Amino acid sequence: MAQNSSCRKRPNILITGTPGTGKTTTAAALAEVMELHHINVGGFANEENLTNGWDDTFDSYYINEDLVCNALENLMEDGGNIVDHHACDFFPECCFDRVVVLQTDSSVLYDRFTKRGYSDHKLASNTECQIFQVLLEEVKENYPDDIVIILRSDSLEDIAKNVETLTSWISNWSPVV
Repeated sequence: MAQNSSCRKRPNILITGTPGTGKTTTAAALAEVMELHHINVGGFANEENLTNGWDDTFDSYYINEDLVCNALENLMEDGGNIVDHHACDFFPECCFDRVVVLQTDSSVLYDRFTKRGYSDHKLASNTECQIFQVLLEEVKENYPDDIVIILRSDSLEDIAKNVETLTSWISNWSPVV
């Protein structure tokens, strides 16, 4: 998935974070405001049959990361995409002009997980992921600091503020030459 941001007309944005941090809500709202294409990787992988079976432990599909990257390649070329997914280490760095890490207080996440009916194992695993900042570390290992932004996402007010922040960034974005 080799791309050059100078060829893009609009930026590509990755929104990542522990499940329950508001990735999909933020991405959908931003896509609507800025008229960008929202790609929820889990939904995309299921729709395009890019999975490798079912994980009973986490009650979700195994995503075939290579197939997902191949399927996204043409979509990402022109830009104008907001990709949301809880993992980010399999996306090539060159695909994104901005990487957003959403973080939520652990007690807020716990309540969200409980409302979603997560199993005890899934609840504990995802809460630990947030506490130990696993996804933030993954982002830091895979993307340059100058494209990474960390945003708080504890409430609907935070989400609205985050959409505003990202809208401003998109409005001022220009391709790297």
